[in-house]
Amino acid sequence: MPTETHHYGQDHALQTVTVTTLDTQVDKGYWLIFIHGGAWRDPTQTSINYLNPTASILTNSPTYSSAARRITAFASIEYRLSPHPSHPQDPQSTDPKECRTAKHPDHINDVQAALAFLQKKYGFGERYVLIGHSCGATLAFQSVMGAFGAGFPGPVAVLGTAGVYDLKLLRDTHREISAYREIVEGAFGTDEAGWDAVSPAVVEGVNGVADGWKSGRLAVLAYSANDSLVDPEQREVMKASLGPWVKSRPGRRVEMFSLQGDHDDCWEKSEELVKAIAFTLQELQTDA
Repeated sequence: MPTETHHYGQDHALQTVTVTTLDTQVDKGYWLIFIHGGAWRDPTQTSINYLNPTASILTNSPTYSSAARRITAFASIEYRLSPHPSHPQDPQSTDPKECRTAKHPDHINDVQAALAFLQKKYGFGERYVLIGHSCGATLAFQSVMGAFGAGFPGPVAVLGTAGVYDLKLLRDTHREISAYREIVEGAFGTDEAGWDAVSPAVVEGVNGVADGWKSGRLAVLAYSANDSLVDPEQREVMKASLGPWVKSRPGRRVEMFSLQGDHDDCWEKSEELVKAIAFTLQELQTDA
């Protein structure tokens, strides 16, 4: 499978997107576009971690041959990261283009720039599925919010796995663990009103998902009951917030998908992520 890594921006080394194309027709299949997690700050979670094993299983396993026939290409987005206390950098000796000092809206701006680059180069329109894990799911749903709207078609579907959709709720649910507040403040600052303004499950009206995601047909919220890092209420509040989006156009649906294993097992072991992707593609076929 031909694979290329492109720079969608020139300001930072992490502004890249890796693309793997298949021998299928662009106007027939879907692009699967990954947004990795890592709490907006973990440099050990990368676009390749998500792309390579998942693409390999989907394209080589007979179990998923039906799903593979519906895929045109894979893409996986790197984006600028916030500082991580366990991975410090010396600002004096680190190249500015490699410094992990991102603050909102850097992360979502990079995702939107990557999507704009892909659309310009490959022109797949609405025929793509955004697949985000944890904070990558936050970014996936932020990308279709009116507040962060862009001048290109939105995805036909979004698959969020173990997603974070309400930042303040995440902090409140884990008040006894300071790391949760530190993660959110590290990426979004200390203004809690600002947290609400970027949370996909909280924002309503023209800035939210319901008004912003014009092209979408399917939202899949995947979660494991054994997730030790993100609580099930995150999925429930996101499902509830998508109610107006579902009602605004016939045929729109929100589906729940059950994962197995702990928070990162989904992508580290890949099989669960592949199952969720195959489910999403099957649901799109049902609607076709």
